[in-house]
Amino acid sequence: MNGWMMRSHRSTGGLTLAVVTLGVAACGGTDASAAPDADEEFVKVVNVEIDTVVLESFSSTVRITGEAQPETDVTVSAEEAGRLEAFVREKGSRLRRGQAIARIDDDVLAAQVEEARAMAEIAEDRHERQRRLWEDEGIGSEIAFLQARADAASSAARFDQLQARLARTIVRAPVAGTFDDDLVDAGEIVQAGTPVARIVDASRLRITGGVPERFATRVSEGDEATITFDIFPGRTFEGRIDFVGTAVDRQSRTFPIEIVMDNPDGEVKPYMIANVRVETSRIDNAIVVSREVLLRTELGFQALVIETEDGHDVAVARDLTLGSSDENDVVVLEGLAAGERVVVRGQQLTDPGDRVRIVGGGN
Repeated sequence: MNGWMMRSHRSTGGLTLAVVTLGVAACGGTDASAAPDADEEFVKVVNVEIDTVVLESFSSTVRITGEAQPETDVTVSAEEAGRLEAFVREKGSRLRRGQAIARIDDDVLAAQVEEARAMAEIAEDRHERQRRLWEDEGIGSEIAFLQARADAASSAARFDQLQARLARTIVRAPVAGTFDDDLVDAGEIVQAGTPVARIVDASRLRITGGVPERFATRVSEGDEATITFDIFPGRTFEGRIDFVGTAVDRQSRTFPIEIVMDNPDGEVKPYMIANVRVETSRIDNAIVVSREVLLRTELGFQALVIETEDGHDVAVARDLTLGSSDENDVVVLEGLAAGERVVVRGQQLTDPGDRVRIVGGGN
């Protein structure tokens, strides 16, 4: 009776290596003819998974880590000294540019403004009288006229100056944004220059980071960037390079870039750490394989492809010329063609020339 006898078996990651013996076994009896002889044929069959080679687009990227800074982060300081009477906006409220935030006691300045107003009116009246006497009636002297005109201008300037100082007792937002923090308490005495409030606008973020100098010719203003944050797993955000630094840092050997990213809902908080990927090159119609497919040799790398010989699937080694890579993917420049079947699992157990049984992947 003809038959197949399994001579050995081992399993690795769900794939099996089977060595099959083809021979003749006697039905019954225990004579020596029942034992395998030297003419028996041993056939090694390896279970493998494959994938069909296709042409696809491939992008090389550079990855950097940056900090998401708000487009606007302003500390507003008092411009006049005095007692801070009150904040006129709630912390967390949205502010327009020029909108009032707080009010400083203005009693003293208001009185000075009224005094200056009266003095300016008197000086202007005196100037007008002196002008009529000198120009219309020829009475007095030119020096007296010029002095009266100078006094009127000086009084008007002092009035304008005090009016401006009075207006500055209202602390106003210099930019639009969110009233993020009050830095003093109502009732405190503040001096000119004392920080009073912080305004942050996070509707647009600017991500800063450093790119290795070897990519200096591949990164330009206007390039698109993909951004992720660890706190938002599985989500990506889009940005655009807005600035590329001119000089390379001597210590880090990187050059700075800035990426702008819209954040209209405020989901991303300022100063979060951002993971940025910037495309440095793109290849259309490329053959791309996973690094796990590659077999290292003394001369470089190979991959195993499946060919049919005498009706059986057989593993054949192909020497590869590799190109660009990105993470776990690598471009094959020479050695593989579209439509070929490449071994993606089980190749470590397979030798060139082995028969294979395809148990998974594309056919």
